[in-house]
Amino acid sequence: MTQLLFQTLLVDDMAAVDRVIRARLHSDVALVCQVSEYIIHSGGKRLRPALVVMAAKALGYQGGIHHEMAAVVEFIHTATLLHDDVVDNSELRRGKETANTLFGNAASVLVGDFLYSRAFQMMVGAHDMRVMEVLSEATNIIAEGEVLQLMNCNDPDIDESAYLQVIRYKTAKLFEAAGRLGAIVNGSPREAEDSLGRYGMHLGTAFQIVDDVLDYSGDPDLIGKNVGDDLAEGKPTLPLIFAMKHSGEADAAIIRNAIQEGDAKDFQKILAIVQNTGALDHAHRQAESEAALAREALAILPDSQYKTALLELSSFAVARDF
Repeated sequence: MTQLLFQTLLVDDMAAVDRVIRARLHSDVALVCQVSEYIIHSGGKRLRPALVVMAAKALGYQGGIHHEMAAVVEFIHTATLLHDDVVDNSELRRGKETANTLFGNAASVLVGDFLYSRAFQMMVGAHDMRVMEVLSEATNIIAEGEVLQLMNCNDPDIDESAYLQVIRYKTAKLFEAAGRLGAIVNGSPREAEDSLGRYGMHLGTAFQIVDDVLDYSGDPDLIGKNVGDDLAEGKPTLPLIFAMKHSGEADAAIIRNAIQEGDAKDFQKILAIVQNTGALDHAHRQAESEAALAREALAILPDSQYKTALLELSSFAVARDF
């Protein structure tokens, strides 16, 4: 697989972030180390910490605190994954057994709490109130997004605006925070922070829409989970919302029932309905629109390899198949 520019450009920086992660994971409690190591080092794209680094470098940052802030973002993200998998009763993530499958729900929830609290310890170490403001707001909104998603589960009457609210809270908010952090550590003006925050928000939205598309079109070996998992959890994602609105009464009833029951037994029928209504194409167009808005937000940046990498990342978020 051809490496993207941001992957080759950030080799040394991401190695430094990994060193911070490993050092900060240390605990005298063996189970904390065991579960944390398992989830942190079980793969993943590391897009959020990479975004912190790229945003900082695109603004000319020369220091080292961005590695700490990138690790903070990854810890927050990992804590949400641990809690998500317990709530969703997930068995697979990134092609491997979830932590809750291996270690149990209690251990996963408590180690997620450890990662959240360790992230806040590291935030304090930055000695920057703006860092605290951005990250504390982000963690709070992410939690609200999780609750919103829980409320929306098994509800076939959720519309596109309610769907977008959930993913902007649950997924895009941490991407937004990552972009903002890059500007904050550089001491850049608020205009630059807001622009990189907008970039992150639109990037994260595009990323999640494509994730939801891959639940109906992806290769399980590539996406690291079973297709149809969202349907089995009763999640009314964009492909289903569009398909219900643009199909006949009988087909819409099949989808409604599957969402209400949280049952994927009719997955093949529903997949055919989703494909026949053009729901996947519609969702992809939505993701492309978000990616275009992300690119527009980068106009404030001077030309550099890092700006090019950020532009490339927005295209990757939509074109990926994993």
